[in-house]
Amino acid sequence: MTTIHATAIVDPAAELDSSVSVGPYSVIGPHVKIAAGTTVGPHVVIEGHTTIGRDNRIFQFASLGAIPQDKKYANEPCELVIGDRNTIREFCTFNIGSPGDVGVTRVGDDNWLMAYVHLAHDCQVGNNTIFANNTQLAGHVHVGDWAIFGGFTVVHQFVRIGAHSMTAMCTLLFADLPPFVMCQGQPAAARSMNFEGLRRRGFSPDRISAVKAMHKALYRDDLTLQVAMERIAGLSENHPEALSDVEMMLSFLKQSSPQRGIVR
Repeated sequence: MTTIHATAIVDPAAELDSSVSVGPYSVIGPHVKIAAGTTVGPHVVIEGHTTIGRDNRIFQFASLGAIPQDKKYANEPCELVIGDRNTIREFCTFNIGSPGDVGVTRVGDDNWLMAYVHLAHDCQVGNNTIFANNTQLAGHVHVGDWAIFGGFTVVHQFVRIGAHSMTAMCTLLFADLPPFVMCQGQPAAARSMNFEGLRRRGFSPDRISAVKAMHKALYRDDLTLQVAMERIAGLSENHPEALSDVEMMLSFLKQSSPQRGIVR
């Protein structure tokens, strides 16, 4: 049977798998669904239309599924959806989506979210990311797989974070951060590419060489963005293993809005 501490308050309408455990003084609302193997620590509040997958570990004092911090919100049934095997540490705050976007805040699988991380309404987080303490995402931010945020990183609304990218501690992002790029500063500036992270994830030397060439085109040869993209488009001819990496970079750059731009 589900292990629910005697002091926890779980609405009878909530749907919890029989293997879920709920710690002391936690509160779980009527529209919450939690799948097998997830543990909810003490003093956690889970409310709203929130769906949580399998084998997550939610630490004490987290607040999940509260309404967005958006004055336009008018009690629409928006959602928070969390995948599998995520670690959500103390004092994290994840809000539901808003009717001004897709209406869903989403967290994928195998993410590591440290203390005091804030995900505002309509954020979309991929898989295998790391959010160090006090990372703060405003509304509508999209985060690619394997991204890493240094502590106290702050991200402006509608900014996109590319896959395999990385921010240093206390970084302030006003522009889109392309895939693979490491950045630092207030506002953020590109410093290098996340080569060590790529090696640890099994990228071949050919793929890493292609990423180095992307870095050179975007940041070292004083090219316009359009010319840099044309050069990047040709990299797969000499680096066939990197075709998917090239396509991902070009797709990201093409979707960047002129108003937001990219970190350069």
